[in-house]
Amino acid sequence: MKIMKFAAIDIGSNAIRLLFMNVLEDGSNTYFKKSSLIRVPIRLGTDTFIDKFISHEKAEKLIKSMKAFSNLMQVHEIVNYRACATSAMREATNGAEIIQRIEKESGIKIDVIDGKEEASIIFDNKIADTLDPSKDYLYVDVGGGSTELTLFSKGICRFSASFNVGTIKILRDCVPMGEFIRIKECLLDICPNCENIEIIGSGGNINRLVKLAAPKKEKFIAYQEFKSIYYELKKYSYKELMINYDMNPDRADVIIPAATIFLSIMEWAKAEKIHVPKIGVTDGIIHQLYKEYSSSSLLID
Repeated sequence: MKIMKFAAIDIGSNAIRLLFMNVLEDGSNTYFKKSSLIRVPIRLGTDTFIDKFISHEKAEKLIKSMKAFSNLMQVHEIVNYRACATSAMREATNGAEIIQRIEKESGIKIDVIDGKEEASIIFDNKIADTLDPSKDYLYVDVGGGSTELTLFSKGICRFSASFNVGTIKILRDCVPMGEFIRIKECLLDICPNCENIEIIGSGGNINRLVKLAAPKKEKFIAYQEFKSIYYELKKYSYKELMINYDMNPDRADVIIPAATIFLSIMEWAKAEKIHVPKIGVTDGIIHQLYKEYSSSSLLID
């Protein structure tokens, strides 16, 4: 058996993440096993979505985090890594300058990706391989600055799009006018031809919502259960959510915006169930890295 380790960095609008994953090759079989995940809630979107500029304070925090990530990757002796930045860095006027500083001071090269590439990376999680080929699924990834939708029909990716709606943008009241309507019109257009569509949700917020609504069940939540927990959580203040539900500060203020996005999409898509397999951008990056590694190994051989 051959064991390798890869790393993926996701510089999001709400938090930055470093995922280490072991890849095990055993004959013709390949297994992906998560080693560890580090999450730092820097919240670049708080600056970017209002001022279109990342403040000196947050830039310094990001650079220090990237230096720490670089040291950790060296200690873990990884085969390869990729670092991707999404909507907050895309929209920041000083994003390119900060990225240059990070590469100079930490050695980490960052790719700023658009919504379509973000959806493509998520698709590389091989989600389709685990789905019932007779059903239709809508993959929904809700971030701080954007929401990605990918439609799988009969096991094939039929549609993918990115929308300028995210939890931080709702929190800061800076969602572009008409963007929710754009999502609704898109779903009303693509979903009528689907039968009994189910949703696959991604992100820390939906994972937490499922635990709150159905802690002892499988990793899914029915529409009515989701709606009940949504209205239950809305009764509480930010402080009460932290105390009563043991939420971290950076989770308590975005849990309602995230639930709003997911619930709206379920309603417009007429979906009765949402699955939560705990996957995201970092998982997709790892799969891409391994695919590139395998291809290069074959060429060398």
